[in-house]
Amino acid sequence: MTTEIDFDALRAAARDVMTRAYAPYSGFPVGAAGIGSQSRIVAGCNVENVSYGLGVCAEVAMVAVAVSSGVRRLRAVSVCDPDGRVLLPCGRCRQVLLEFGGPGLVVDTPAGPRALAELLPEAFGPADLERADGRR
Repeated sequence: MTTEIDFDALRAAARDVMTRAYAPYSGFPVGAAGIGSQSRIVAGCNVENVSYGLGVCAEVAMVAVAVSSGVRRLRAVSVCDPDGRVLLPCGRCRQVLLEFGGPGLVVDTPAGPRALAELLPEAFGPADLERADGRR
């Protein structure tokens, strides 16, 4: 599952983009990098706002970059903290990642790569909506 994913390259891309984060309020820059089905790496950093709820997490920024550049499906993701250490995505970001990687998305964690389904068990996803309105 994870042998074909170059986590060193993902971590390096996350660390690099983290240096461009806009985090004047928290002082906690974060970088995220993902790899799509075509083995293309995309990256994003957090962008804070004085109105805290309007800030954008690095994972969400990375997804926006992915979608904007034509990547619709992610295979793996790595997120780093200000010291470049692997950081787990928050619950909100895990939900966003589910939309673009599914339960099999491989998430880099301090304990090693894990499937998103382990980090977000019994998640609500697109299939739930399909069942609700009879499209399934």
